[in-house]
Amino acid sequence: MPSTYTYNKPEKLKSRKKLNEIFTKGKSFPVFPVKVFYVIGEANEHSVKTGVGVSTRNFKKAVDRNRIKRLLRECYRLNKTTLHEAVSKKQKSISVFFLYVGKELPDFEMLTGKMKTALTKLEQNLD
Repeated sequence: MPSTYTYNKPEKLKSRKKLNEIFTKGKSFPVFPVKVFYVIGEANEHSVKTGVGVSTRNFKKAVDRNRIKRLLRECYRLNKTTLHEAVSKKQKSISVFFLYVGKELPDFEMLTGKMKTALTKLEQNLD
């Protein structure tokens, strides 16, 4: 399998500082049932960092939350190449957080379509 379809540790958004920055200073837009938070910065070694989350309020069981997060990560992993190309072409870096805000369990096909839409909007917002 080509290395472009991986989701390795350097791509994951783990830093509390970065997460705090995304939610305080960052911008957002909805692609229901996903809300996308992002911060655009100057280019660095790993130009795209992403994270996913699901609200405990809507999904009480950890099993459901983990499944949704797994689906979100998989949809991102399969569709991320255009975003990476756009970011590297513009010499920028971006930190993105996908928050699932829906109230029912999603299916993979629906989430894939929403993820493509969200990534297209992110590419447009790079300017």
